[in-house]
Amino acid sequence: MRTIPMKQTITAVLLTATTLLCADEIKVDDVKSKYVNEPEIKASKELKQNINLGFANTTGNTDTLNLNAKYDLSYIMAGYRGYDLSWMFDTSVYLTQNDGETDNEEYTANLALEQTLSDNWLAYLSVRWLRNTFRNFDSKTFVGAGAGKELFNDGKQRFEVKLGAAYNLEQYSNDQPDHDFASLTEYLEYNNQLNKTSLFYLKVGASENFEDFEDYEILSVVGFTFAVAERLSITLEGEVRYDNIPPVGFDKTDTKSIVRLGYSF
Repeated sequence: MRTIPMKQTITAVLLTATTLLCADEIKVDDVKSKYVNEPEIKASKELKQNINLGFANTTGNTDTLNLNAKYDLSYIMAGYRGYDLSWMFDTSVYLTQNDGETDNEEYTANLALEQTLSDNWLAYLSVRWLRNTFRNFDSKTFVGAGAGKELFNDGKQRFEVKLGAAYNLEQYSNDQPDHDFASLTEYLEYNNQLNKTSLFYLKVGASENFEDFEDYEILSVVGFTFAVAERLSITLEGEVRYDNIPPVGFDKTDTKSIVRLGYSF
């Protein structure tokens, strides 16, 4: 009979014990992700916040240089079957006063919920609100839901599309009657991380009234953000909004040219 040296015996016991201690982790992480098509459940949660201050030059229904402020946050946690569940909120203010008299103001608030699904698919729910009496909107409310897909992501470039439906309620500043309608919505977003500190982005959204597809609106935004310090960044952004059937007596096109200093925490 062959005798196994004591040193080899102790080594074998230690290796066996280590394997047993790690067995559950190996089974849950490797087998589950490979055969059940579920990601690992992330125990950690992430909260990101940003405050931005700057200037915006507007043309269209107002031709002014505005002070603007924006706050946004995002919160990621484990959701359906362990996939990322993202909460996102932002609010912004554009305001100009000349000789003590306001000649442009806009207030917005957006809340979105995104649930990542398998194969880069996602489902979303969003609520948006806008007030800009200089565009004749005393209140403009949007509640939408739909699905999206990340078509490309190589760690540097990312391209995503979304399609959905929404309920819209427009309440005007003048005597024009309120307008509520259902709409088809489309959205695409392209991001390019140019380097460690610079990001280029392009976003385009569209909405068409189900009852009258001539009643549509398109918003396009192109921007460039670069870091100037660990938590500080500068954003240059251009925005064009086209409303094919605007409130009575108002322009179809509005633009913004924005420069902002941002602080993240």
